[in-house]
Amino acid sequence: MHENKKYSISNMALAFIAVLVVVGLVALAGFFFLSPPDEIIMGQAEATEVRISSKVPGRILVYRAQEGDKVRMGDTLVILDIPDVEAKLLQAEAARSAAEAQSTKANRGARTEEKSAAYEMWQKALAGLEIAEKSYERVQNLYNRGVVSAQSRDEAEVNYKSMQATEKAARAQYDLALDGARSEDKQSAAALVQQAQGAVDEVESYINESILIAPIDGEVSERFPERGELVGTGAPIMNLVDLNDMWVTFSVREDLLQDLKVGAQVNAFIPALNNQTVNLTVYYMKDMGTYAAWKATKTTGQYDSKTFEVRARPAQRIPDLRPGMSVILDRKVR
Repeated sequence: MHENKKYSISNMALAFIAVLVVVGLVALAGFFFLSPPDEIIMGQAEATEVRISSKVPGRILVYRAQEGDKVRMGDTLVILDIPDVEAKLLQAEAARSAAEAQSTKANRGARTEEKSAAYEMWQKALAGLEIAEKSYERVQNLYNRGVVSAQSRDEAEVNYKSMQATEKAARAQYDLALDGARSEDKQSAAALVQQAQGAVDEVESYINESILIAPIDGEVSERFPERGELVGTGAPIMNLVDLNDMWVTFSVREDLLQDLKVGAQVNAFIPALNNQTVNLTVYYMKDMGTYAAWKATKTTGQYDSKTFEVRARPAQRIPDLRPGMSVILDRKVR
């Protein structure tokens, strides 16, 4: 009996020790496995994109650049077929020619034949005036000597004054033929020429839009319509991406913004580039609004954590970094 009692006490001690060991192991496992994990803040590389589109509707005639091609500023990218605009150019040029003809006519004045006819009429009036003047002088002398009546003298005087008026009218017609149109008519004709030239310039600017060139150095990232398809005014035709102007955008909860201030430098790594480490400088931060992801903490009596958009730019250009690649910051929850 005594030995059985000692054996029972030993078993109880071993069981108690085993329980303590199990409790210790559970506590140790909880320390390692239930401690807050590293918070992974994942961002995405982005780059400046330029959309290529046309001001005029047309049909894709030729593509001079394929997706993935590197292009330089001023390179031809797309050629459009725009027959409707070309027809309008012919109409505008015809209207300009008509306006120029009217302006030339106004500036040049009457034709040579018209000038000659006016001159002859003036010379005829001068001859008639000369005869009327001599006749009046003779009748006046005879009247002074009492040979002719006063009525004959008055008739000769009226004829003389009438011929003076006729000569003045003929001279005015000749001067008008020499001078051409009035200054107001010339200005009006010149204005019509300018208006027609403006229409031609406008249509030619649309013609120039049939050849689309690269506004920047970059890479063709997307092409939308296929060759032969119609595109409307302002419709996107292709995208260019500037790989020399890249940044990283992160969506960060506000409780993780302690070290992410504008101007702060942070380290990150790029999984696609064999976890290459990069140094980034934060230059932009903005609340993403209520539509963005947020974390409810009101159940603990605190507040709702909002999400901010944080942009950071690499200190130097990263070879092989492409838009869309993941960029990751490692942080601990505080």
